[in-house]
Amino acid sequence: MTTRDTEAVKELLASPKKIAITTHRNPDGDAMGSSLGLYHYLIKKGHYPTVIVPNDFPDFLSWLPATEKVMVFENETGPATKILEEADIIFTLDYNALSRTGDKMQQALQQQEGKTFIMIDHHQAPDNYAQYMFSDTAYGSTCEMIYNFIDSMSEKNLIDTTMATCLYTGIVTDSGSFRYPSTTGTTHRIAAEFIDLGIDNSAIHSLLYDNHSHNRIQILARALQNMQVIPANKTSYTYMSHEELTGFGNSKGDTEGIVNYGLSMKDIVFTAFFTENKDEGIIKISFRSKGDFDVNQYAREHFNGGGHKNAAGGKSADTLEATIKKFIATLAHTKID
Repeated sequence: MTTRDTEAVKELLASPKKIAITTHRNPDGDAMGSSLGLYHYLIKKGHYPTVIVPNDFPDFLSWLPATEKVMVFENETGPATKILEEADIIFTLDYNALSRTGDKMQQALQQQEGKTFIMIDHHQAPDNYAQYMFSDTAYGSTCEMIYNFIDSMSEKNLIDTTMATCLYTGIVTDSGSFRYPSTTGTTHRIAAEFIDLGIDNSAIHSLLYDNHSHNRIQILARALQNMQVIPANKTSYTYMSHEELTGFGNSKGDTEGIVNYGLSMKDIVFTAFFTENKDEGIIKISFRSKGDFDVNQYAREHFNGGGHKNAAGGKSADTLEATIKKFIATLAHTKID
């Protein structure tokens, strides 16, 4: 945000307000961490915030402080819509296009004409719907941006262990446990501040990564069995059919992080993970890359998606088999170094 915008937001937050905090569909660690981190900050300032997510979040994030107060729009459409209608301010976190909330919640948000929207996000090519935009692709996570937002309000002293726990969670998950190129010295210094505040960083990592169900491990095992490698293109991919996922009792979050295994092999630069959802009639695709190969651009060009340079998503209305065939065909005219 510009200095003028920062001062304007400070003025907005100077007196108690009803505030809705929203994030994208299928909320991940950064979405939940940033939303709840901001929620606890606003509570401390005397506001009346409510976190509204489009659909349910993974069980491995349910330990985050105040998740029991989060509203799920698709389960509580009427009450959640009323919160949006009564809100003085609507924060949109970790997304930059209202369409990323899904059809129903997007419609509800678009009906809030005249409301003050504040976007805090690190994805490319933001839509122009917010009066105030803190949009910067240089950040590795929205949680790191929330830290800087609070600092810009001259209220970093309000960050406590609860807030820091939420923000640390999003930084960890969106940085691949500090492995991704967007991780900077500043990222580590912020994490160090949170540890000094008293967060249990070891416990957070354990709750995120050592807390899986047997079904989740079975899904991972099958996805690894399905892994294919195309050495000439420095590419790997794997997939899970609808029948495989339902057969293993797939729950929200069970496929989280599986795409990253495709990059763990020597000489692989580009990987994809295809999951079939016959209920919605789509193939969801996750892309990851190393180095300079831009999966955001690739996803936009070929699979109606987008995201970040090294982490993006896409979708296809074709069958799983046809989608994978299309993916393989694109490699013939895609330069991967």
